Amino acid sequence: MHQQTEGVLAQVSQQLSQLEKRDGELWLIVSLAGLLVGAGLLAVLYPAAFLKQGSIHFEITVSRPLVLGLVALLALLNTYLLTRRLEIRRLREELISRTIQQELTQQQSFTDPLTEIYNRHSLEEMAGRFMSQARRSKKPLTLMLIDVDQFKQVNTRFGHLTGDVVLANTAALLKNCVRGSDAVFRYGGDEFLIILADTSKSDARHVVDRIRAGLVEWNRAGHLEKFELSLSIGVAEWAEGKTLDVLLDNADHGMYAAKAEQKLSKGKSAGV
Repeated sequence: MHQQTEGVLAQVSQQLSQLEKRDGELWLIVSLAGLLVGAGLLAVLYPAAFLKQGSIHFEITVSRPLVLGLVALLALLNTYLLTRRLEIRRLREELISRTIQQELTQQQSFTDPLTEIYNRHSLEEMAGRFMSQARRSKKPLTLMLIDVDQFKQVNTRFGHLTGDVVLANTAALLKNCVRGSDAVFRYGGDEFLIILADTSKSDARHVVDRIRAGLVEWNRAGHLEKFELSLSIGVAEWAEGKTLDVLLDNADHGMYAAKAEQKLSKGKSAGV
């Protein structure tokens, strides 16, 4: 998407340059017209000039039609200049407005409106770009699949409005735990996905720890009465030859293994 944005900006820059070129051509036309008018006046005045007592005197008689014609010509030139300038300004404003609108529409098509992070529709393109970069730089790339545990209970006990707030807060928490070079997606209803650039599976544990710490703080704030929010996280590292589907499948297995481990741990804590 970043590359698409750069492409749009380059296209706009090119179109603006063409408008500036038209603006420059307009000024050139007006300047040449001014020179022609000036040359015409000199052609009229020069034969009437003569030297007398060290001074240059002009004696000229100009017919009314000629004066009116010159005035009309200057008025037409100024009108033409003003009209063309206003047209170029209007085209420039329309171009900028249209580009901003297109960019906003494109951003909205790639963004989940509730959580304001990337949506699943943008995953394939973004993942392809990340994998291409990892292939070129020969650096690791890790994917994390995250599920909000028992999210149905949140909707049942506290309502769907609170459920939406929980999803938005979870997305914000995940964004705060990664770098600007990483990408966070809403993968499904209560599932999220993170792509970590230049990060191995072992290094991704630091991100997991930050997420866990942020989750502890969120629960400590008492957002949900008598309910602790928890996340199941599956981690998979990309390798040459692995497709996005394979990577997602590996992360999915890891996520469900983590979910089963959490259930077992809670069962032991409850004395089951």
